[in-house]
Amino acid sequence: MTELTEQSRDLTRKEEEKEAVEEAAGLSPLLVFETIRRNGEEELERPMRALWFSGIAAGLLISFSVLGEATLRAYLPDAPWRFIVENAGYSLGFLLVILGRMQLFTENTITTVVPVTLNPTRRALRRTLRLWAAVLAANVVGAFLIAGFFAYAGVLSDDVFVAMTDLSHHATGMPAMEGLMRGIPAGILIAALVWMLPSSKGSEVAVITLFTWLIALGDFTHIVAGSVEMAFLLVQAEMGLAQAIFGFFIPVFIGNVLGGTVIFTMLTWAQVQPEVEAQDAD
Repeated sequence: MTELTEQSRDLTRKEEEKEAVEEAAGLSPLLVFETIRRNGEEELERPMRALWFSGIAAGLLISFSVLGEATLRAYLPDAPWRFIVENAGYSLGFLLVILGRMQLFTENTITTVVPVTLNPTRRALRRTLRLWAAVLAANVVGAFLIAGFFAYAGVLSDDVFVAMTDLSHHATGMPAMEGLMRGIPAGILIAALVWMLPSSKGSEVAVITLFTWLIALGDFTHIVAGSVEMAFLLVQAEMGLAQAIFGFFIPVFIGNVLGGTVIFTMLTWAQVQPEVEAQDAD
């Protein structure tokens, strides 16, 4: 009996040691890729109605990034360090959306593209583009709803209202090509954030906060958070429709897609492609 007990303890200890080593080593790139692929497949199979309402919710909640930044700007002293601290407020909306599992367009520039890299058929591409169109449209609808609320419901103090207006003019007022180029790093950072989440169990809040704070600190452009700022100006007639569409929305959209899909997702696919092909060969 004693010998059996010792053997059982040895087996338990070895199993615990194995689990500890696996946890310390983290997920391999191939496992991360597979995790994102499965998530992407699940999203692509969801009913359009579910995607639509989830996308509207994301457009509404992402507004707290703009509100958080505007509130910090309004109430922090006008000091050299204020810019660094106020941009931490930009993370609030992203925390709500990502941890709440809402449909955010820029996450889908990697999540729903990964299945296409493994199965590059017309049907797979159509499914992805269909989801992109629905989610982006829903995000914009949500952005306009919350922008109208902030503009006319009287819920913002005068100082915060002015700060939000200033931020919105700054975010949407740059030349179109500059907005496109600044959208590329934002797309890369959001895709990198999605890539890191499967390996960051227990530290998701810190990872999301760091990456999205860096987007704001770098003055990069994000199509959904920026749509809240664009809508905030449009509903008050402080911005023309042509400028909103051609000067901001389309260039930033292209930049985010270039960063998230063309650059980051294709690079991650390149690093795991040999392993995927080796698995298929087996």
